[in-house]
Amino acid sequence: MSMPTALFSLPAAATLQSQLAPRLADFGMLRWVEETGSTNADLMMQAREAQAPALPWLLGAHLQVQGRGRAGRPWNAAPGAALMLSCAFETTAAPALLPSLSLVAGIAACEALRRHAGDNAGQVLMKWPNDLQYGDAKLAGILVETTRQPATGQRIVVMGMGLNLRDAAAISQHFCRAVADWGQVIGSVPTCSQDWLNMASTLAADIARAWQNAIRLHATEGFQPFLARHASMDALAQRPINVLEDGRLLLAGTASGLDDLGRLQVRHDQGVTAITVGEISVRAQA
Repeated sequence: MSMPTALFSLPAAATLQSQLAPRLADFGMLRWVEETGSTNADLMMQAREAQAPALPWLLGAHLQVQGRGRAGRPWNAAPGAALMLSCAFETTAAPALLPSLSLVAGIAACEALRRHAGDNAGQVLMKWPNDLQYGDAKLAGILVETTRQPATGQRIVVMGMGLNLRDAAAISQHFCRAVADWGQVIGSVPTCSQDWLNMASTLAADIARAWQNAIRLHATEGFQPFLARHASMDALAQRPINVLEDGRLLLAGTASGLDDLGRLQVRHDQGVTAITVGEISVRAQA
């Protein structure tokens, strides 16, 4: 995987917002800002306001100074170096199905990126529960949270994503692990600002629309329709893995797909154990 030498970054926030608006005309709120604390936190706060706009919402930012990943881990990127956005939707899914929304977000986003990845689409994968990878290198992180609107009791799901656009080599060196960026996936970078604007707005709009469609399907049919879709992008399929919690080895075995609730099935000498989203981290063995 070669690293493009040209540097590119997002267009002005107001310009990107204007380009997105007609693509997501049914969104009750659509904003792109230069800087915020966390797009997910902003939408979670808005969801709890009495006079919130009609759903769905999209909030993007060039810079997040309080970005988070799963388990509240800090997550930051240089201004314009990542496509960072969050969307909020109503969900009528049964409470037992809410944990699988984390996987639904990853599956839908992975499919959206694959549509623009050209010959490398098959190398854009999802590592359970919802990290997106290019090969074995992390390409994007996703955070899913739920809350209720106090006035209506309406349940809202907020899906946030940070897609690395550039700087993979520097980030990999800093974290001492493989990190990928979108420039590596597409193999080249836009040659003018208009091309880059079109690409950024298309990616953001397609991710938002993919999430919207997936939320609707999940609410009516549960996680079952997503099983085969996940299998086509499963970065851990039939690979030996270690299951860790707080750095402590809990289980070693072979990743064997998901069950109907989205739990990772780990096959080992004693049988099969279902791993629940949010309880552990998974690392592929070398």
